[in-house]
Amino acid sequence: MKTELKPKHYEIMRAKHPAYIEAVETLGKAVRDTGPLDEKTLLFVQLGAAAASHSEGSVLSHARRIMAAGASLEEVYHALMGLTCTIGFPTVAAAMSWVRKNLEND
Repeated sequence: MKTELKPKHYEIMRAKHPAYIEAVETLGKAVRDTGPLDEKTLLFVQLGAAAASHSEGSVLSHARRIMAAGASLEEVYHALMGLTCTIGFPTVAAAMSWVRKNLEND
């Protein structure tokens, strides 16, 4: 797995708009710290939302962070497949192809 968890575009945004990114990261931390879900579970929820919104960058970012939190690639694929009845096969297949293309053999 690549060690870089945040996409290059995110780092460019951080350099150009540091206050904005700081606010986004503060909100993310508040959400993580507020509820009973552990980090990995919350990341799986966010992965589902990323896939549903057809956001390749977000799918990859969340998949990388899930794996850094201890999940396997097979768990990522299973979570995506679990979305089929909700978001449809084509959307799930696209998300799985992004993960396969970018995260397998890293």
